[in-house]
This record gives sequence, C-alpha cells and structure tokens, in this order.
Amino acid sequence: MRYPGRFRLGLASLVSRRVSVILTIVGIAVSVALILGVERIRVETRESFTQTVAGTDLIVGSRTSPVQLLLYSVFRIGDATANLDYESFEKISRHPSIAWAVPISLGDSHRGYRVVGTTTTYFEHIRYGRDRALAFESGAPFESRFDTVLGSEVARALGYSVGAPIVIAHGTRDDGLSGHDSLPFTVSGVLEPTGTPVDRAVHIRLDAVEAIHVGWESGVRVPDAELDAAHAEHAQLHPGTISAFFLGLNRRSDALILQRAINAFPDEPLSAILPGVALNGLWGLFGGFETGLLIVAAMTVATGLIGMVVGLSSTLNERRREMAILRSVGARPVDIFGLFVTESTLIGIAGALAGYLLLSGVLLAANPLLATELGIRFSAGLPAARELGLLLLVAGLAFLTGALPAWQAYRISLHDGLDPSG
Repeated sequence: MRYPGRFRLGLASLVSRRVSVILTIVGIAVSVALILGVERIRVETRESFTQTVAGTDLIVGSRTSPVQLLLYSVFRIGDATANLDYESFEKISRHPSIAWAVPISLGDSHRGYRVVGTTTTYFEHIRYGRDRALAFESGAPFESRFDTVLGSEVARALGYSVGAPIVIAHGTRDDGLSGHDSLPFTVSGVLEPTGTPVDRAVHIRLDAVEAIHVGWESGVRVPDAELDAAHAEHAQLHPGTISAFFLGLNRRSDALILQRAINAFPDEPLSAILPGVALNGLWGLFGGFETGLLIVAAMTVATGLIGMVVGLSSTLNERRREMAILRSVGARPVDIFGLFVTESTLIGIAGALAGYLLLSGVLLAANPLLATELGIRFSAGLPAARELGLLLLVAGLAFLTGALPAWQAYRISLHDGLDPSG
C-alpha cells in the first residue's frame, strides 16, 4: 500500500475531526477579523478625515491650538474659544495669493445638528474625497435670507425636503426653550451624501446668523428686542464675527509664507493651520490608543493559534494508532511531522480567510450605519496589501506554531515504530 500525499491526507484527517477543527477555525477567524478590523478602521478613518478637507490649503481661526481649530472648524467637535472679526476675514481674503475664501459661523443647532453660517462660496469651493465638489440632491443654494441648505443626513433623519420650515435653536443644546422661533427658515436645498460632517450640518446665510441674534445678549433673550419676520428679511445686517474661514491659494507653495503672515496679523491674534499638518498632530494624540488596540488584537490572534496547538497536542495519544498505521504503509517519521504541520497550516489558512470574510460581511452590513453616524464608509473588495500581509502572517504563524505538536508526533512515531501501544 502506498503512502498518500501529505496535503490529501491532512485534509482527510481534518474532515474526520471536523467538529473540533471547525471550532478552532472559528476561534482563529474571530481573532483575525478583530486585528483586520482594527487595521481597517485605523486606515479608513485616517483616509476619511483626510478627504474631509480636500482642496483647502489653510484654515484660519482665533488663536488656539492647531488640533482644536481643526476639530471645531472641520469636524464640528467642540467649540471655538473665541470668534474673530469679520473685518479681519475681509482684509486677509483680499491678499493676492488667495484664490477663494469661505467664512463659517458656528454656535447654533437644530435638533442636535450643528448650524453652519456661511455664504454661497461654501458650495462652490469646499471639496471632499478626491477633489469632489458638493452637489445638490434637490433644490438649490440660498436665495432669500432665511433659506437653509441641509446635509443629506439631516434631511434623511428628520424627514425634511425642499420647502419644509425649520426653527434654529440658540446654542448647541436644543432644549426647546431657546429657539429662534420668531424667525423660521425654509429648506431651499438638500446636498448629496458626502460621508463627511457636511452631511450632518444645517447651512444658513451669515446675515441670517446676525438676524436671529438681534435682541440676544450673552446668550440670553432680551424681551421685545428681537427682529420681527416682517422686517428681518430686508434689514441692513453685516456680520460682526465669525468662527473660522477656509482659504484656497493660487499656488500651494505660498501656503507657509501666508501662514506666517496670518499668524503675525497685527489686528488680532489669529491661527492659520495647514490641514494636513494638523491632522498629523491629531493622529499623534491617538497613536498610543491605536498601538494598544493592535496589541490587544495581536494577543487575540496568538490566543487562537495557541488554542490550535493545544487542540493538536491533546489528540496525540488518541492518534498513535493512526500514526502507526501510516508507518506501516511506508510513512517515515518526517512524513508524520509534515502531516501535522500541513494540518496546522490548513487550519491557519482557513481561519485567516474565514476571518477576512467575517469582517467583510460585518462591514458590509454596518456600512450604512457607520456612514450615517460617523461619516466613515469602509471600502469593499479585495484586501489591501497590508491586510494581505497580515493574512499571510497568520498562515505563516500557524505553520510555525504547528511545528510543536508536529515535533511531538515525530518523536512518538520514532519511539512507537509499528507498535501502537508505545
């Protein structure tokens, strides 16, 4: 009788012990899905954040840290420590190096969503992704003073469409007690989904921000001092302060020169940041957290592989007769070693592939929710080079860790010979 090939024999051996083997593969698959998930979230989150500020060369705000300015101006996380004068914005925007400038005013909200006061230049120049322009799913930009343009998530979650009336609340806490209900807005347009904070914003005109705050002092409504709807539309209003503004330059090579000039602006203390540099600073804050997650995920993979080794080692005594029979049909001790290594490698490969498929299925199902809640959309398709490297690493580690029970089987086969009783 001829000794069959190691691969075919190893596969048949795994099938004969399919229950325990499947449990081992499931354990490895879960651990592989975890480490791939951590890596995918890390990469996709960075990519998503980077694409949120595509096409913007400088962001300018009142003097503060670069990370804080980036967070409140782009990602709408936190609040500005102070506003800057609109006159400063006008002076800087007239600089010959600047191609376009977009002001924003933050501080109000609508049913939990941030209100962004801006101009129509916002829809012309703000980019996302790979230099993609904002587009309207329905409606159009502002025309009258109390028009509003909604991000796709706001419209979807609140059931708004073009023509719907909405009321802006004073401050970021919409408790129903501080609404600008005397001056309602009308939805003039809804933007297409972008996967960025734009989807979760309510956009209004800068002069409308001024109009709804007439009669408010230090966040408190002054009785009978507000504008009424009849006069608010045509009242002469000029923005006093804004939260920040975005700049696009004629030549990106001028960015550092203009940044230094703005940081030394004589009229008031300002901070100008390069979005990419500020993002690197943001990732530096999360570097330790990312490393910790990767370590935990790697330990989970190691636990799965150790479980495989324990499973193979625990069956050695039960398989002594099997090894003796294989020796009787011509198998050498090195063939027994190869059989166990083949089994561990097949388990590792199956676990790695199952882990990747598990992660893909989870992300495919969760993509709509993640895009809505976090503004992050995970790409589907074949694994990236780094992910493929992790899958191959898991298979290689399975091969190496399988060498321990394989070596034990090799020694047993040498000791037992043809006698299964040992």
